Amino acid sequence: MKFTISSSELLKELLSLQRVISAKTVQPILENFLFVLKGNTLEITASDMETTLRRTISIDDVESDGSIAVPAKLLTDSLREFPDQPLSFEVKTDTSMEILWTNGQSQIPYFPASDYPQIPETPAGASRLDIAAETLLNGINYTIYATAEEEFRPVMNGILFDMEKEGLTLVASDAHKLVCYTTDTVKSEEESSFILHKKPAAILKGLLSKSEDTVKISFDKKNAYFEFEGTIMVCRLIEGKYPAYKSVIPTNNPNVLTIDRTSLLNAVRRVAVCSDQATSQIKLRLHDNELDISAQDLGFSTSAFEKMDCQYEGFELEIGFKASFMIEILGNLPYNEIEIRFGDAYKAALILPAYEEEDTDKICALIMPIRLN
Repeated sequence: MKFTISSSELLKELLSLQRVISAKTVQPILENFLFVLKGNTLEITASDMETTLRRTISIDDVESDGSIAVPAKLLTDSLREFPDQPLSFEVKTDTSMEILWTNGQSQIPYFPASDYPQIPETPAGASRLDIAAETLLNGINYTIYATAEEEFRPVMNGILFDMEKEGLTLVASDAHKLVCYTTDTVKSEEESSFILHKKPAAILKGLLSKSEDTVKISFDKKNAYFEFEGTIMVCRLIEGKYPAYKSVIPTNNPNVLTIDRTSLLNAVRRVAVCSDQATSQIKLRLHDNELDISAQDLGFSTSAFEKMDCQYEGFELEIGFKASFMIEILGNLPYNEIEIRFGDAYKAALILPAYEEEDTDKICALIMPIRLN
């Protein structure tokens, strides 16, 4: 194997792939990148057995083909130290590869490509759908923060892709908050679903931010396959049944607060500074087109209060929320004005856009109250 490539171009590809590699792995070979050079195409693969990511790049200066496994950390650490310049890679012996640059050279070890696990192939009976990269990116962006970190309920640690004839909904929840992102630009003839773990979802999010392509998704009961712009990503799916999220979304909350999202977010942040450090509790009091937000920490003798004008239709209500959850939701919604629909002090509040948007993508969020002290 012998080829020449820009140091900055190669480093950019390796950094996106390196996020897949686990810090601790039971298979030492997975601490390496797999390089496969055929003609003018270089395929680089990284894997932790749960997630496999492959990027394909074109190389103009190729002298001979080949395939090897290269230590990931050693190679990326080396490339970080180079300004942008051509680097020549050549396999010199059965155990080492030489890197040449203008004024120097180095040697790094490599391992047989045959030791590297094979990337799973897409099964013949897999379900398939196409989705615009921007739409998939938005869906992940608006839901991933609501995923959980649970040992005994692993289904909560991922994003549900729920496909129906009317559209696609991405759902995430940690049992305290729930977010649904729905688009009608993606329809499926058959109802189906899968749960994507948050780690590959986060990696996918980083890759999609630079893409304007259509993402081809295939999935079966075990794996999901994402393919776009020279990228193939294979993800082990979370097994299990996702909770019936539609049944927990309230449909008859009669008390409706309409307010500017950014103003409310900033007010909650200001008041939350003085909330109890253990509970992060804030209290909302709604009455006569006025919203009062308050918090206190008796242990440190701190308190805060802020009054806001708003549009409110409903009976007088006092309700408590965990400030950090409310800040997360308000900070991740794209709307200027929102509606928060309340039942009573013990029922979940539903957060929606205040007005019907022209976009085909819709987001709603649900937040559970906490008992006021």
